[in-house]
Amino acid sequence: MELLRRSGSEVRALMREAGARGARIAHFPEGAICFPGKYVMSASGPDEAGPADWDRCQWPVVQAELAAIAGLARELRLWTVIPSVHRLTGPNRPHNSLYVISARGEVVTRYDERLLSRTKVSYMYSPGVSPVTFEVDGVRFGCLLGMEIHYPELFAEYEKLDVDCVLLATSGTPGNTTAEAQVQGHAAFNSYWVGAAGPAQDSVTAPTGIVAPNGTWLARCPADGSPSVAVADLDDSSETAVTALSYARPWRRESRSGLYTEHQVTDPRSEDRTAGF
Repeated sequence: MELLRRSGSEVRALMREAGARGARIAHFPEGAICFPGKYVMSASGPDEAGPADWDRCQWPVVQAELAAIAGLARELRLWTVIPSVHRLTGPNRPHNSLYVISARGEVVTRYDERLLSRTKVSYMYSPGVSPVTFEVDGVRFGCLLGMEIHYPELFAEYEKLDVDCVLLATSGTPGNTTAEAQVQGHAAFNSYWVGAAGPAQDSVTAPTGIVAPNGTWLARCPADGSPSVAVADLDDSSETAVTALSYARPWRRESRSGLYTEHQVTDPRSEDRTAGF
């Protein structure tokens, strides 16, 4: 219970820092409020992984901390994307979720992680079913969570939904040295911004910051294990965005729309793949 309250307090401190630095939206890592392990929640006991007993969750405390975060979002006029557990009607397991709280302190939508790890889907959570988008100041955002960093089709799905930025919240990627490259690749392949939020204790392997549509980092939190805030402007006229947004993204869309069909030919030398030189 005390740890939940401490987590909420730390989130609110970072919200105040983000607000003081002029941010319009703050985005936090998976597990920022509540992220219990499979053994802690196991109905089979602490020595055996088993289906989670969610009656052990201090739901009133979680709800109180989320309400306090929503209240501060209203006070700061700061959109806040905060991960937490979303309770369902029993006996269904909860969702692992991202709440999107507006600058008025209202929950305007919620994203539920869809492609769960084996542990999550076996013991912990119910998977979500759909992508989620929302807009702030004319900028369209999409949400991803957890292991979904590893699924390029989810990032491509948001490109088709015409988002400007995907907000990815992770709980860390221990031992995964490709996480940084994956985040940059998703941004560059889809020509949009990616905001990646990971836990401070895993800052070396879980990059936290904002990547531009050309795949370069605009801002990053320090890799020293300290809680911190990275702030960047999503400026579509910037040097890091204009080529990707004006040329790369439109061309990819055109090339995927059947552009090449009329240029394909019928030729025996094309059809015979064993033809000589």
